[in-house]
Amino acid sequence: MDHPVIRGVRFFMAHTPGLVRHGSKPDREIARDPEVWESIKSHLRSFDDVVGYAPHQVLLGNRTPESLAELDQPWYENVAREAPRNGPHGELVSEEEFYGLLKAGDDFDLLWLDEEFAERSRELLVKHPRVPAADLEKIVGVPPSQIEEMLDDSEKGAKPLQLRDGSTIGLIQHGLLEDPSLAPDILLENLAVKATGTMALRLVMDDFSIAPDQLQYIIGSGEEAIGDRYNRGGGNLAKTVAEAAGCIEATGSDVKAFCCAPVHAMVVAGSLATSGVFPEIAVIGGCSLAKLGMKFGGHLAKDIPVMEDILVGFAVLMGPDDGVSPRLRLDSIGRHTVGAGSVQQAIIEALVQKPLENMGLSFTDIDKYSTEMHNPEITDTAGSGNVPRTNYRLIAAIAAARGDIPAGNDARDEFVAMHGMMGFSPTQGHVASAVPYLAHALDSLRSGESKYTMFLAKGSLFLGRMTHLSDGESFVLEANPAAR
Repeated sequence: MDHPVIRGVRFFMAHTPGLVRHGSKPDREIARDPEVWESIKSHLRSFDDVVGYAPHQVLLGNRTPESLAELDQPWYENVAREAPRNGPHGELVSEEEFYGLLKAGDDFDLLWLDEEFAERSRELLVKHPRVPAADLEKIVGVPPSQIEEMLDDSEKGAKPLQLRDGSTIGLIQHGLLEDPSLAPDILLENLAVKATGTMALRLVMDDFSIAPDQLQYIIGSGEEAIGDRYNRGGGNLAKTVAEAAGCIEATGSDVKAFCCAPVHAMVVAGSLATSGVFPEIAVIGGCSLAKLGMKFGGHLAKDIPVMEDILVGFAVLMGPDDGVSPRLRLDSIGRHTVGAGSVQQAIIEALVQKPLENMGLSFTDIDKYSTEMHNPEITDTAGSGNVPRTNYRLIAAIAAARGDIPAGNDARDEFVAMHGMMGFSPTQGHVASAVPYLAHALDSLRSGESKYTMFLAKGSLFLGRMTHLSDGESFVLEANPAAR
């Protein structure tokens, strides 16, 4: 069997403390009690604190996941000063820059910026190597009086855009007053997804010397639902991003599977590349604005920073076997079938044990497992537990039951320490599911340090109230045999 390869992946991060109020949970709570926003504002992090935060440096590629275990916790109290905002795996921009990127992607004048702020944002982005002149020309503002007038008109329903300090620098308005699918909060979410996905795609194309017109197909794997009242989730963010990134020879479509979508999309992309239908292909995932500030209540209760203040997008380049890049083994795909049930043990057996048996591998043959890589400093402090550790311990328990490791807690702990890692991803839903480790895995597989890495993602289909089913898919990434 021919296998596709993953050539590269890059992450685009934006610090957006002013947008935390537009996350689903904060938005509902602020509507009930406006003082909630004042409490959140007093616990928002500075840009320097976000850049120097160790898990972010791991995602950027300036630190390894393993290095987190060596640092004093809590990490948010031990940030690195003068840390780089760029790394071998991605980049991180400020909210001032990100608002400009939102405006650059706004083709329907939905987002208004104060003219003075628009000029400041444009001046910052002029220095950015991946923001073309055509985008800079779109970052124009309006007089503050126009923004005030629009926000004062309650019938227009526009929502303010603010910075971390609470100052209003713009607004987002309706696309159509009678259409709830074109409401300001939905359009803001969609613009943010477009901006993060576009910047991630530009970044990976630049870093791996892929001209935009080389890409033939792009698959979107985010959780957004772009459309109007007649086709609320009609979507095709992928083609939207392809246009914005200048991929004039590409078409595309979106894959929807909640948090599992990136893994599903990579399997689909790999199959298309290997078959020759679309040899040059990219998988993208924009951010999840709705999940900003999702656990702010738990953070405020402990008087710690509101850490869900980051938006993340990613882009993955895939193609047929080039004899160098790590291979996605199409014979390793783990499927959570309809009949597998929703018990966690059954899910892990379907996603991990069965693929390993198909490949003739043991649990210990996999150098690293990448699962839901949520940062435990965000989730555990809010009462949601340490998600990666829970998953790793379950994998270890099944490995022991299969006889691949000895029974007993010591053996399981050793397995987790050797084959797992600490979580470091912002809680951005689909972005956190397996993908965050992909760039580190490519480095390790290319260098010969590792031979196999498994990526597994689980999804909650029941959230849509259409089924009680869970979901899941997995694959094994292998060091290219021709490059060993």
